[in-house]
Amino acid sequence: MKSATIYKALFLVLGVIFLGYMIYGMGLDVIGANIQKMGFWFIPVIGSWLVIYVLNAFAFKAIIEEPQLPASNLSFWSVLRLTITGYVINYITPFVALGGEPYRIMLLKPALGIRKATSSVLLYSLMHMFSHVLFWLASIVLIVAFVPLSTLMLAGCGLMLVVGLVLGFWFIRVYQRGFTVSTFRLLEKIYFVNKMVKGFMAEKIDALHEIDEQIRILYAERKPRFYASLGLEFAARVVGCAEIYFTAQAIGLDMSITESLIVSSGSSLFANLIFFFPMQLGTREGGLALALQSIGMPAATGLFIGIVVRIRELVWIGIGLLLLQRTNVQPVGKETTLETVSNKL
Repeated sequence: MKSATIYKALFLVLGVIFLGYMIYGMGLDVIGANIQKMGFWFIPVIGSWLVIYVLNAFAFKAIIEEPQLPASNLSFWSVLRLTITGYVINYITPFVALGGEPYRIMLLKPALGIRKATSSVLLYSLMHMFSHVLFWLASIVLIVAFVPLSTLMLAGCGLMLVVGLVLGFWFIRVYQRGFTVSTFRLLEKIYFVNKMVKGFMAEKIDALHEIDEQIRILYAERKPRFYASLGLEFAARVVGCAEIYFTAQAIGLDMSITESLIVSSGSSLFANLIFFFPMQLGTREGGLALALQSIGMPAATGLFIGIVVRIRELVWIGIGLLLLQRTNVQPVGKETTLETVSNKL
C-alpha cells in the first residue's frame, strides 16, 4: 500500500476520533443551542471559510505552477481539495499543527517529484505565515487610527511593531537565501539530534540546495507569482474577520468591520504566541476576550465567539474528512487524457 494511502487512512481514523471527541466534549445540546442562537448568520460564517480556502488554493496554485514545467499545471479543484484536507489534518494534529505539510508533499510528489513538491509546500507555508505577519502590521495601523490607546496598549502596539518588523525582515532573508540548509546547519548544533542531522545532510545536501534555490527563484525571478500569492493570502486573512463580524451581528453586538479586523488580528496574535497548545484550547477564547476588551466591548462575548469558531471548525473538519479519501493530485493534461479515454470507452 502506498504511503500516501496509509497516511490518509491514518488521518481519517484520527480525524473521526478527534471529531467525535470534540463533539462529545462540547455536547450536542451546546452545539445545537449555539447554532440556534446564531440563526441565519451561521450560514455566512461557514461560507466565509469556503471563500478563504478558495483564496488559499489560488495562492498555493500560483506557487506550484511554472509555465516551463507542464506537470505543475494542476487542476484548481485538486489544489482546493489538497488545501482543505491539509488544513483539516493541521486542525487535528496535536500541539504544533504541522501534519498537513507532509501529507501535501506526499500527494504532490507523484506529479511534481519530491524536490518540487517539498519546495512548493514549504514556500506556501512560508507565504501563509508571512501574510499573517503583514496582517498584524496592518492591524497596528488600524488600532492606532481607530482605538483610544492607553499607555499599556501603546506599549503593546510598539512591541507588536518591533516583532512584526523583525519577522518580516527574517522572511525576506529566507526568500533571498533559502531556508532548508541554514535550518539543518542550526539543527547540527543541537546535541541530541546532531549525529542524525549530519547523516541526513550528507545524503541530501544536493536536494536541500535545490529546494533553497527554488525558494530564492520565486522571490527573485517569479515576482508576479510571489506578489499574487502574497496578495491572495493577505486577502484570505482579511476575509477571516468575517466570522467574527457575522457572529457579533447575530447577538446584536454593535461591531464595525474595522473592529472585527482588530479583534481577529489581536486574538490570532495571542493564539500564535502560544501555538503549542493542542487545538488552541482556551488560548483562542482568551485572545478573543482580550481583543474585545481592548476596543471597549464585553470580554465575555469572546467565549461565545470562541464556541462558534469551534463549531465552524467541526463542520469543516467533517467536510475535510469526506474529501480526504477522494483527494488526488494530477496534472491537467493527464486528467484530460483520462477523461478523453473514458469518453471514448
